[in-house]
Amino acid sequence: MVVNYNTKIIDILLLIVCSLPRFMEFTIPISVMLSVLIGFIRMSRDNEITALKAGGIIVYRLLVPVIFFCILATLLTLWINLYAQPWGNRTVESQGIKIARSSFNIALKERRFNNISNGIMIYFNSKDIRTKQLKDVYIEDNRINGKIGISVAPAGILFSEPQKMSYTLRLYNGMINQVDIETKSVNTVHFTTYDINFDFHQLKHRSKRKSKDIDEMSIGELMLFAKKISKNKELSNSVSMEINERLSVPFACISFGILSFALGLQAGSLRRSSGLNLGLGLFFFLLYYLFLVAGWSFGNYWFYPPVVGMWLPDFVIAFAGIYLLKRM
Repeated sequence: MVVNYNTKIIDILLLIVCSLPRFMEFTIPISVMLSVLIGFIRMSRDNEITALKAGGIIVYRLLVPVIFFCILATLLTLWINLYAQPWGNRTVESQGIKIARSSFNIALKERRFNNISNGIMIYFNSKDIRTKQLKDVYIEDNRINGKIGISVAPAGILFSEPQKMSYTLRLYNGMINQVDIETKSVNTVHFTTYDINFDFHQLKHRSKRKSKDIDEMSIGELMLFAKKISKNKELSNSVSMEINERLSVPFACISFGILSFALGLQAGSLRRSSGLNLGLGLFFFLLYYLFLVAGWSFGNYWFYPPVVGMWLPDFVIAFAGIYLLKRM
């Protein structure tokens, strides 16, 4: 974006920073799991666990600092999910719109149906970033009620005035099929050059909208919104899923901490290879994520309540960790 579209570096950096909370939602739990697992695998391989047991320290005393560490990670993830992530999602959208307004070429994607503004859809095969030329252009224009304009051209060039929110697409050597729905008539016009103007004031207003999407609301706003739409069962279910996910994922840090603690100890007591235990840890994280995705899917289809779908993965991982500890 910086090289090809002259986008400001500060805008890109802000976009990256605002995207981080969404990734950290799962990055922190898996980091907790790997840090505890690798730490205790190393202690087991160096016989430090054996030395501690010989000194009269029981295994469960070693669990105390692990739980404390996991609680700190849980609180951090909880703050990110409840406050940082909604702010990040909203800022990413507004920042993305700002970048798209500064360079319209960024918003146009090759071989996709681009819904540009009210009533205009653009499709093209390829574009030249340097010359801003589009090839094999197809445009559907529904801005006039009762009439549809289909413009087809082998090439087109985009002109823009970002300050005035004005964009013009100039087509070359094409034709326009104008369909009148009321009279059921079609007029075909061939042209050498044809300019299509776009009004992007709606895009400007969208960046300043007051309403928020569900993933842009803080936990307090979600609670209030849930009360307002309590009669709308489908939307209320989605809000409940969002609330429970934001609360359940942070507590995965504690579940993964217990599981990793047990797997790390078994690396020495059962003389397993550290690679096997590390692989088991990653397997359980994948299992957790699959349970979470299944919870979203089945919860949206009303197979079970959102509370069950979002919290079940935490209990499954915690149960696996406790079971392994008891076997020790």
